[in-house]
Amino acid sequence: MLSYKNGSLYLLLVLMAFSSCNEKQETVEKKPNIIYIMSDDHTTQGFGIYGSRLAGLNPTPVLDQIAKEGMIFENCFVHNAICTPSRAAIMTGQNSQANGVLDLEGILPIEKQYLPQEMKKLGYQTAIVGKWHLHEEPASFDYYHVLPGQGKYFNPEFRVQGEKPWPKNVVKTTGHSSDMIMDATLDYLKNNRDPNKPFFLMHHFKAPHDDFENAPRYDDYLADTFIPEPESLYDNGNNGSVAMRGKNDSLTRIIGSSVSHRNLIRNQAMNIYTKDSTIYRKYREAKDIRPEEYVKWEMSPEEKDYTSKVYQDYIKKYLRCVKGVDDNVKRLLDYLETEGLLENTIIVYTGDQGFMLGEHDYIDKRWMYDESMRMPFFVRYPKSIQAGSRTDAIINNTDFAPTLIELAGGETPDYMQGKSFKRILETGEEPADWQKETYYRYWMHMAHKHQNPAHFGIRTKDYKLIFFYGRYWVDTDDPNAEWNKDSWGNDFTNHTPPAWEFYDLKNDPKEMNNAYDDPAYQETISNLKDRLVKLRENLNETDANYPHIQKVIDAHWED
Repeated sequence: MLSYKNGSLYLLLVLMAFSSCNEKQETVEKKPNIIYIMSDDHTTQGFGIYGSRLAGLNPTPVLDQIAKEGMIFENCFVHNAICTPSRAAIMTGQNSQANGVLDLEGILPIEKQYLPQEMKKLGYQTAIVGKWHLHEEPASFDYYHVLPGQGKYFNPEFRVQGEKPWPKNVVKTTGHSSDMIMDATLDYLKNNRDPNKPFFLMHHFKAPHDDFENAPRYDDYLADTFIPEPESLYDNGNNGSVAMRGKNDSLTRIIGSSVSHRNLIRNQAMNIYTKDSTIYRKYREAKDIRPEEYVKWEMSPEEKDYTSKVYQDYIKKYLRCVKGVDDNVKRLLDYLETEGLLENTIIVYTGDQGFMLGEHDYIDKRWMYDESMRMPFFVRYPKSIQAGSRTDAIINNTDFAPTLIELAGGETPDYMQGKSFKRILETGEEPADWQKETYYRYWMHMAHKHQNPAHFGIRTKDYKLIFFYGRYWVDTDDPNAEWNKDSWGNDFTNHTPPAWEFYDLKNDPKEMNNAYDDPAYQETISNLKDRLVKLRENLNETDANYPHIQKVIDAHWED
């Protein structure tokens, strides 16, 4: 029989053991914080880690270090390279027809703001800071501090929660947007989060979206440096098709905004589209001018010299905005480390799509060409992701939400079309049954004065097949058709020629040779068409609701 003294000692030992077990259990069950950082139009060419022609400039030392401490994805792709649809896909884990956001006018109502809703179910406090661009109030987040629409580079205003209804609660700031957005994020972390809950924070920079405006402290950055230029800026080889070049190159003067003077509607020399341009005025006053009347574009020696000067200005402004992003991410890392939060925080970095930095003499995005379609993506979390790891597994932006949810301890909801790649992150291995292709669709036919024809296609690790169907998603020949001409309308052309493009990415990674008519690839192309049909059906991305488009597809599928 134990004495009182011995009994007290036994009880003390039991309590200590129980306390130790609880501490271990709390340690095991403590969820990681998650910070999802996304910049606007930050393309893979604008990093060191992706080995582009700009890598030697060391444009992103901070971001490169984060990437090297985790896993880098080589084959991450957007499903639609334009801001609003990309963000909707990330928020919903769904493609455009499933979530209803096809273009820049699309909205994401509260009931479809799935990602923060799922994270809250898992016990996370949720917040979004910076660019939102999905029009409706981001009310599914516990906290928001977001730009109205695209927002301004300097002295941006933010929409916040408050006594007034959305969007009337406004906070005004003084400074550059990259700095102001990071200030807001740090304020949230310091003063607004619940320290007893894990947090899920989406931090969205406006930069480096065009038209590029850097903070003044970067005005001298790269000022005396000649920036490497893409060869295709001056010679586009056999890239493209009649769909976007026109018969005898008759459409090259109006399709695809350019660095050079090639595009008469929008080129970087104009910097912004002006209604005083001769071609616009002619179209407004007399709509009978036909593309075949344009003088064929040629890159003369004088034009090449001019284009180089314009390009150097263009790319330096872009990289100065990138520099501001990189430096501000350093501020975030310093705070996390000082507060002891870095070790238990998953850091994700990406862009909302890629961006053309002069490749093929294009600016902006929208295209299915890799510079536009490919997204930077890397994740740092030393507890479960091996430093220095890379993967060429194919992922796309509908896969982000499922992965973030599973990293937070949840399961992918059935309504999401994307797949979680958590296993790839944690093992470094691509499962045998992982997706072998990704789907792309750009809906905004000949819109926004960038003049890109509508198209869809399939990309694998080795090949790319694109079909330009050359029609609006609504039937503009129907007098009763309703569509938003603020985002879509123009007076230049309603329809463009349908055509196919095929690229062998292993032998032609810069997509300089459309090999669709090459007899050596016909079996490969036929296989890709079959896979494309199945992919569209599986994703409910067919044109069953758009018979005028399906008619074109049927008529030209075997061309």
